[in-house]
Amino acid sequence: MEWGYLNKLSRPIVMAASLFFCHLAIADDLAEIKQRGVLRHIGVPYANFVSYIKRDNFESLTGLDVELVKGFAEHLGVKYQYVPADWSNVVGKLIGQDVLYSNNQFSWGEKTPIEGDIIANGATILDWRKQLADFSDDYFISGVWLIARSDSNLSPIRPTGSLDKDIKKVKQLIAGKDVLALEYSCLDPNLYQLYETGANVILPDTRRKLNEMVPAILNNDAETTLLDVADALIALEKWPGEIKVIGPISQEQRMGAAFRKNSPELRKAFNQYLAKIRKDGTFQSLVEKHYPSIFYFYSDYFTGSIETDL
Repeated sequence: MEWGYLNKLSRPIVMAASLFFCHLAIADDLAEIKQRGVLRHIGVPYANFVSYIKRDNFESLTGLDVELVKGFAEHLGVKYQYVPADWSNVVGKLIGQDVLYSNNQFSWGEKTPIEGDIIANGATILDWRKQLADFSDDYFISGVWLIARSDSNLSPIRPTGSLDKDIKKVKQLIAGKDVLALEYSCLDPNLYQLYETGANVILPDTRRKLNEMVPAILNNDAETTLLDVADALIALEKWPGEIKVIGPISQEQRMGAAFRKNSPELRKAFNQYLAKIRKDGTFQSLVEKHYPSIFYFYSDYFTGSIETDL
């Protein structure tokens, strides 16, 4: 999941950090949200986590994370409110400070109003993101794969039984190949040492959306692209026979919901709700509804025992 802000006018880190923590002081936790009576869900449309369906000129909001947060709001006894966002402002809407991420590190950008209480749109839990927000227990498994057009002379690797070895095999295949990647996201080439492979890394306009990566290679912008598991599964269904999975580029990753660092009670309540619906089968039903093919790849993750960090 893409998560970052391109702001070349970022302020010095010390000044920005002080503004950041001052602004957090007025943010809401569970008690304030219950008093307000509304839980504000910040989301970016992405890969069946948050999506719009158009029927008869009417647009409805759906997706795994939409249904998950709606259920959580009902559990709390408050109303649900969706706060639309895009990749340029999703972080700022939660923490009150825009973020610039580059070369595996971040710096603070402009101060911005806090508009929501939880980010949930297939957010990959990465180390640098944990410095900005606290994540829930993970509830979706992911990873990054190399995807190629079906006419590419690259062939899917034969799994070795070792993810490390499989990643090494894939990286050996892409020397001299065009690989589409996307900075400031989970497809950032710096996260996977892609430049060290000898691949010709192509970085599109930063306004490109994650769901535009496959259309780009089908348009011959590049022969291959990085894609995370959730998006890849949808792409395989949407473009059958036009693309193929070559193999993994990353280790397994986890996804969760993000909360402000001064909202520990809200995060705790979400984890408790998540544990409850995992136990009673509600969550598995949601996953089956929105990602039926995920069980072919990660059945153990979704059917195994659940541990929380409450």
